[in-house]
Amino acid sequence: MAFSKKNYILLAIGMAIVIIGLVLMSGEGSAEGFFNPDIFSARRIKVAPLVSLFGFVFIMFAIMYKPKAKKQEV
Repeated sequence: MAFSKKNYILLAIGMAIVIIGLVLMSGEGSAEGFFNPDIFSARRIKVAPLVSLFGFVFIMFAIMYKPKAKKQEV
């Protein structure tokens, strides 16, 4: 197999981090005739994209991670 069990676990963790970032970006928007200043909050503009970016970097690490081979004793 191309990936080991540890790779799949790391991929799942990375995907969960990306989903958390997307959830942090969600919320109510502005409607016509009503402006909601919460759409420009620090959570939506700064924190959530960084969390998502970290999740994508973690996924790349999980794909490239190669477990160390076990040493065989002679």
